[in-house]
Amino acid sequence: MRSIWRGAITFGLVNVPVKLYSATEDHDLPMHQVHNADGGRIRYQRRCEVCGRVVEFQDIDKAYDAGDRTVVLTAEDLKSLPSEKSREIDVVEFVPAAQVDAIRLDRSYYLEPDAKSPRSYMLMRKVLEDTERVAIVQFTLRQKTRLGVLRVHGKVLLLQSLLWDDEVREASFPSLDADVRIQKREVDMATSLVKSFESDFSPADFTDEYQEQLKKLVDAKLEQGESVDTAATFGEQEEDEGDGEVIDLMEALKRSVEANRAKAKSSSASSGDGGGRKRA
Repeated sequence: MRSIWRGAITFGLVNVPVKLYSATEDHDLPMHQVHNADGGRIRYQRRCEVCGRVVEFQDIDKAYDAGDRTVVLTAEDLKSLPSEKSREIDVVEFVPAAQVDAIRLDRSYYLEPDAKSPRSYMLMRKVLEDTERVAIVQFTLRQKTRLGVLRVHGKVLLLQSLLWDDEVREASFPSLDADVRIQKREVDMATSLVKSFESDFSPADFTDEYQEQLKKLVDAKLEQGESVDTAATFGEQEEDEGDGEVIDLMEALKRSVEANRAKAKSSSASSGDGGGRKRA
């Protein structure tokens, strides 16, 4: 695997340098479109609707359609945003895992310790295991600020990005409000059916039959000579180099605890917000 991001988990004053890897991959056969008459590759062009010219990627800006007006955002505008420069996975709070609804989970990433001594990484993993909690974090990846959950997955720390609250739709269907009476014998019969299907989930027992048959079809055509000569070039993303500095672990923990205690005393002594933390 190749890391796609390097940064650090920040836990109070503790700094945990990590490398980030995609935990999943698409197993579908890569396909592209061709002309059915001669097998020629079909490619799409970025053509300007004003001047009609084909525009190179480096000459393209982004824009937001605000109805009767359009706001154009240049590359310089986007680079000025502070979130784009962040290289930290900032721990916001620790919560019970059951409070993170599965509907909010988006993408998963493995985190590997990126330091000569992985003690701070191991500490984070042990704390999550012992407290049976997960860490809610905020981080920036591919120019987007993201919410995430940090959990233990075997021996590795797993980072899963979360959908923002306004990205999850509310399920409101009038049909669910109907007064439906379910008879006991129907429940008993359905329960019996469920028990007949009971098992322990093993992902390896399931395969994508469509992709398997598609691969067999492609292989058969290659063997029969039903193919054309093609050349494909794939670019690789360069890995960003850099090392994170780790301050003394015990000192960082001590200072973090003292800072939180001082903050709690200050909040209890003052009148007003009751010491609640504001979230971004």
